[in-house]
Amino acid sequence: MTDSDGGLSETPQARLARKLNLLLDLFEAQGSSPLTYPQISRHMEERGTPLSRSRWAYMRSGDGPMATDTALLQNLADYFGVDSRYLLDDAGEIPDLVDAQLQLLRTLRENRVRNFAARQLQAISPATLLRLRQVIDDRMKEPKDDGGA
Repeated sequence: MTDSDGGLSETPQARLARKLNLLLDLFEAQGSSPLTYPQISRHMEERGTPLSRSRWAYMRSGDGPMATDTALLQNLADYFGVDSRYLLDDAGEIPDLVDAQLQLLRTLRENRVRNFAARQLQAISPATLLRLRQVIDDRMKEPKDDGGA
């Protein structure tokens, strides 16, 4: 549902889902095991903003009613260590911290591809490996329309 001008056709629910899923990806990319619903639910409960499994599911999928509970969104942002405006601001502006984390995630993903290729292609000549790396680097620099993921 995104378009080339930064996701303007994306619904508020889909935008929030994209942000939440990105935060989950970032958490895992920083070396942690994937977060589970019970972990998040326990944190929300401790802060007075209970989160049901079904509500969490539709918040992550972008389906259902828009989550507008400011306290819940602030507590979720706090849990992930980002500025609460990231989840509360529907204009789509990304705070500097989250932007930096996005760059880190991209770098980690690029390095994972490079490392995988290096392990799998050990029998290939060094010149061919360098050419493959250059192709991967060039591909990673291309503008992407990744559907908001």
